[in-house]
Amino acid sequence: MPSSASSGLRERHEPFPRLLPWFLLVGGLIGLAASAVLTVEKIAILRDPAYVPSCSINPVLSCGSVMTKPQAEAFGFPNPLIGIAGFAVIATVGAALLAGASFRRWFWLGLQAGVTFGVGFVHWLIFQSLYRIGALCPYCMVVWAVTIPIFWYVTLHNLRRRFAFHGVVLTVWAVLVLSLIAEQFWSYWRTLL
Repeated sequence: MPSSASSGLRERHEPFPRLLPWFLLVGGLIGLAASAVLTVEKIAILRDPAYVPSCSINPVLSCGSVMTKPQAEAFGFPNPLIGIAGFAVIATVGAALLAGASFRRWFWLGLQAGVTFGVGFVHWLIFQSLYRIGALCPYCMVVWAVTIPIFWYVTLHNLRRRFAFHGVVLTVWAVLVLSLIAEQFWSYWRTLL
């Protein structure tokens, strides 16, 4: 059992030692919930092609438009199944860290590989939604919103860097994605004003 002095030393060398477990747990649970709802909605569409998903709100915010496209099954099965598996792992790691677990370097590198795949896949889906499908899925956007900070904080942890402006990077990232959304659908948003 490590002494309190050594655990304090560990905390000084790890970036965001108290923040990371909460980001993983809460972000993982939010992503898991969004992925589960998307899976239920996808099953409903498969059962009844005339089904209108609960997140189909208008021509732009339309899960149905997104779920029926080939991009929604990028690997031959519904994308939300990847989210269910991935976010369950993320939430479990966060809970384990809060319970006092510590993981070896190879584990963190494996987690880094997973979150890097996740953030890359999310950006591919953002591009597909904006420029190929022409519609946005609100539950998918929830997944985007939690995947990016999870990737960012796992990366900072693995680099063992305490970046003073960590929140600024996430804010700029979010503003960039929101700007692309606003620009792409500006003609529709203008009709709402």
